[in-house]
Amino acid sequence: MASSSSSSRQMKHQVFLSFRGEDTRLNFTVHLLQALKDKGLNVFFDEEKLEKGEELSHALSQAIAASYLSILVLSKDYASSQSCLAELSDIMDRKRKPTDKHIVLPIFYHVDPSDVRNIGGTFRTSFEEHESKRPIEDVKRWKAAFAEIGASKGWHIEGGKSDRFETEYIKDVVEYVLKKLNSNCRSVSEELVGIDDQKKKLLVLIEQAGIHVIGLWGMSGIGKTTLADAVYKEASPKFERSLFLQNISEKIKKQGSESLRNELLSKLLNNTPSIGYPYHERLNNKKVLLVLDDVSDPDQIDFMGVKYFGRGNKIIVTSRDIQVLRNGGANHIHEVKKLNMNDSFQLFSTYAFQLLNLPVDFKYLSFKFVEYAQGNPLALKVLGLKLYTKSIKEWKSEVTKLKQCGEIKLSHILKSSLDGLDEIEKNIFLDVACIFKGQHLNYVEKILSNYYKGARCGISKLVGKCLLEVKYESISMHGMLEEMGKDIVMQESEYPGKRSRLWNCKDVEEVISYDKGTDLIKGIKVDMTEVDSLQFCATAFEKTHKLRYINISFPKKMLWLKKLYANQVESISLPDELRFLRWDVYPFKSLSGFNPKNLVVLKLLHGNMEQLWNEDDDMNLTNLREIDVSYCKNLRKMHNLSSAINLELLRCIGCESLVELWNEDDHIELVNLREIYVWKIYFDGCVNLRKIPNLSRAINLEFLGCSNCKSLVELPCLNHLASLHQYSLRLNGCYSLKKFPKVPRPFCSLDSSETKIEEVSDSIKDHHKLETLWLGKSKVKKVSINILKLQFLRKLDLSGCPIEEVSLPFDPLCNLQHLKMSGSAVKNVSIQLESLRKLNLSGCPMVKFPEIPGSLIKLNLSGTQIEEVSLPFDSLCNLQLLNMSSSAVKNVSIKLESLRKLNLSGCPLVEFPEIPGSLIELNLSGTQIEEVSLPFDSLSVKNVSIKLESLHYLDHSGCPKVELLSDLPPYLEVLSVNDCTSLEKVSFADQNLNQFDSLDDELCINHNFLTRFRNCFNLNQDSTSNIEANAMLKIESLAKKWAARYDWQYNPDRAPSLICCFPGNKISANMFKCQSMKSSLCLKIAPNGGSGSRFLVFAICLVADLTNCLEFQLRECICEYQLTTAGGGNGGGGCENFISEICFRSFCEPVKYMDYHVFILSSIAMVIEDKNYEEASFKFYIKNFHFDEDNDGGEKYIKVERCGVHVFYVDATEKRVAGNKRSFSHDGEEGDGGLKRLK
Repeated sequence: MASSSSSSRQMKHQVFLSFRGEDTRLNFTVHLLQALKDKGLNVFFDEEKLEKGEELSHALSQAIAASYLSILVLSKDYASSQSCLAELSDIMDRKRKPTDKHIVLPIFYHVDPSDVRNIGGTFRTSFEEHESKRPIEDVKRWKAAFAEIGASKGWHIEGGKSDRFETEYIKDVVEYVLKKLNSNCRSVSEELVGIDDQKKKLLVLIEQAGIHVIGLWGMSGIGKTTLADAVYKEASPKFERSLFLQNISEKIKKQGSESLRNELLSKLLNNTPSIGYPYHERLNNKKVLLVLDDVSDPDQIDFMGVKYFGRGNKIIVTSRDIQVLRNGGANHIHEVKKLNMNDSFQLFSTYAFQLLNLPVDFKYLSFKFVEYAQGNPLALKVLGLKLYTKSIKEWKSEVTKLKQCGEIKLSHILKSSLDGLDEIEKNIFLDVACIFKGQHLNYVEKILSNYYKGARCGISKLVGKCLLEVKYESISMHGMLEEMGKDIVMQESEYPGKRSRLWNCKDVEEVISYDKGTDLIKGIKVDMTEVDSLQFCATAFEKTHKLRYINISFPKKMLWLKKLYANQVESISLPDELRFLRWDVYPFKSLSGFNPKNLVVLKLLHGNMEQLWNEDDDMNLTNLREIDVSYCKNLRKMHNLSSAINLELLRCIGCESLVELWNEDDHIELVNLREIYVWKIYFDGCVNLRKIPNLSRAINLEFLGCSNCKSLVELPCLNHLASLHQYSLRLNGCYSLKKFPKVPRPFCSLDSSETKIEEVSDSIKDHHKLETLWLGKSKVKKVSINILKLQFLRKLDLSGCPIEEVSLPFDPLCNLQHLKMSGSAVKNVSIQLESLRKLNLSGCPMVKFPEIPGSLIKLNLSGTQIEEVSLPFDSLCNLQLLNMSSSAVKNVSIKLESLRKLNLSGCPLVEFPEIPGSLIELNLSGTQIEEVSLPFDSLSVKNVSIKLESLHYLDHSGCPKVELLSDLPPYLEVLSVNDCTSLEKVSFADQNLNQFDSLDDELCINHNFLTRFRNCFNLNQDSTSNIEANAMLKIESLAKKWAARYDWQYNPDRAPSLICCFPGNKISANMFKCQSMKSSLCLKIAPNGGSGSRFLVFAICLVADLTNCLEFQLRECICEYQLTTAGGGNGGGGCENFISEICFRSFCEPVKYMDYHVFILSSIAMVIEDKNYEEASFKFYIKNFHFDEDNDGGEKYIKVERCGVHVFYVDATEKRVAGNKRSFSHDGEEGDGGLKRLK
């Protein structure tokens, strides 16, 4: 669909022709005009286009503005005409506007271009006459335009015997005009009619930090997917990863939510073979643009892991249900509007005429079609293509057809698009609509080509007519077209057995359960997501002699909840005309009684077969292209495939009873075989498969997967398989495999993890381009000389191997960047590879810090026996992340200014480690540290406060001996000091409000600030006052930053907030003047003494008894508020939820809250524009989710014993706390800085 460069102005003409009538009207210009019209161009020509009663100047100005291109025929008396010069001036004005992109083509007809450029010859005389009669400003403007056009490139027609014929010039001009207009149309077609403004709005939303999920809502066919695709294509280059998942609801039905989510994660996380638990951490570190198209349930959004995407990620969700988007967490919902009349005309014209504007003769008829389409882009597109190249007579006939149907509905309009198709094309359309929608294009072409002659051409034609679409290599169609196709089949007969195709489960069951089939039935599709069970009789298919397609699919998620009942039938007879047989959970032991001579695709996933057919049966499998018997756990052998000479794909995933594929004596050709899958990603593959047969004749084999074939001892020689892809051999999980197979070409990746391979053989040298080598959990005992020869190796996995020593000097493996040896037996490590970036030695029994290169960025030594770490300034100068969690380390001295993250959780530390000021994240939870002191100067906070280069995350939970935390940075985004039962003193480094205001805006609006001192009951009064003051200081600064983003769209369920929690049963009167001994209160709003507008920002304090509440059960602190204006009316209100962070501890019992705790809370949602409010009322709840003795879940409310509210007043213009004379200091007293108190 094409769009103009300016959606607000609709083009009426393609070409504006400017000329001096007396000079050229009867010769050159009239011939040029006719040539342009002969090419179907719409040209403005004054004597033909001006309507009676219009003033010349106004009409010309409108005509110029409504044209894409102007041709100026500059003749000898052109400059003598004031109207010509006025035209020229307007044309050049428009040309100078970059937004208009107006094209100007001058023709110098019997005049010298230099005379035009320099205003010489007779032109000088003409302008001198104008100067004597016209205002000088007008003449100056005309002269400037005249000189400018004279300097432009164009055609110089000199005339005379030596010059070319004028007809040749005219031909050149017309060809050039067509080229320019076609180029303009191509560039315009990249934009969509009527959605340019919508796209720009969405692109602005994507740039906003607070917008995480954007919903596109509208009816079917309105252009949700198209708009999302346009935004995706323009925005995706700005992201690290981008993914467009179409038809989410349909894909989930077919392949299950988990499979689709794994597909999503795999593509976003660099095609990782297996997605582990911490995928949300990895997603959080990537900048991702994700489109989830056609979502029908909010659970689908949640299951795709949207909540785990980091703040910088953007998710666009399309749905026909606005409630789905609301419940799915959309920060902003955009309604995709239908096209207005102007846009509808333009879109229709683009397809009906291949022009951006309507020819006059067709305008009235076009109006009839546009009116019927009612702004639906798909209907306009289909109708326009249907009418393309047809005569006016044929158009009138089509209009008459529509009138005969009365007020025709959209579905009838779409149905009319089938007119003109031949029978094969109509049948292909109906086959796709009823049976094959969503399948891979090549897959469908194979099946249909076996029956229809010219099936590929037929599909191509249907795509060209917009009846089918090919997206991401799958064949599809719009939902309205699908429904229209199914409606056509429904009209064939009121009896299901007399229709050509069946897809409704009730209709199918009526036919196959009660033997009502006929030879009229060509295809049957059953989606078992729609029913719980399906019954059929033994003779279900005996009368369906012409049945070509059977497609019975089960949802993976509910595979064993669905049942097929065969009424004690042991076998069933299938028609020999079958081309496509997909039957999930096939209930019979074989396909006996069926001649697969016409069969192209055989898919029997999760079937009950023990064999496909009898070993002695002489089967004609010449047409068979694909066999998929995955998860048929009773299948023992693949018999007699000798005649399957065109087989391209054989898939046997998870066939646990499969011992062999076929006998060597069968002499199977398999010359076209492209893929053999004898593997499953997880551990339940073909566990009894002992041998892969000779594949010497499978010369086209591209992929061979044998993962998790636990009984596989060896592979056949693969040297002859020249087509085998370099990433296409999977051997991981083959526990019995002892040596590498020989392959014909160098591989870039080899996975031989979890095998019995003890030593990498000399043959590895053949893979000189190898980049990734997985040997994890194999029997490899050393890094052999053969591995050291792999100069291009970038990643080496030796995790879990019995290697005790690693020595890697400078020279070998000079490109190795990632070495993983976690869980191996290595004790001594000496690595000098300057290319190395990541090293994982977690769980190794080493006792001293390894000798490693200074190029390392990430080092994992968790779970090792290292007791001491000393890293001076000049060592490991690039290290950014060091993980020593659960190791034996007792003494730590690290001075690396490059270090950003340090994890020492679970280590037997008793003293606070010596750490650099560059740290961003520090985890000391579970240590034995008794005293913590963080000198503020040592952390370089002044520098870091602006650039966020200092510590913003500190976890010191579970340290029962710690007694003191002093000089804590007040900037901490997360301060977690839970269950430190000996902790008495807590203090923060001095920091005034002005310095705190330098906090990064993006941090404030994209993150929650969390301060937690759960169950720290030894805190003294000064310490709790310090914690309170720090929380209020943060809120005071956040108030201004949140107010500055007042118009920012955010998800109400994920509004940026501050949550502070510590033990106590009192609310500070110094911090919260307005208090209540109940769970509700009212406060008076101070009058706005200033002349400008302002915002109100509320801070809340609650006290509750949380005894026996589990941390992961505590869900929400809920605040309901109402604001009242001077007249007593309710000016505003709302409900704000403060969600406590959910915390699960591995291998630990859930931690309980004990006794009373105080919560200090605020949120961007509590930023209210003041509309002269006088009073605010609040009511508070704490909601807890719990399990009872029967393990049934439920919710209960915890009583709020006390509450308090403080209000900050923020100037709306300067975004500062206005009129305040006091601020919070860390000793609990009021100081200077700017906080206005409530009286």
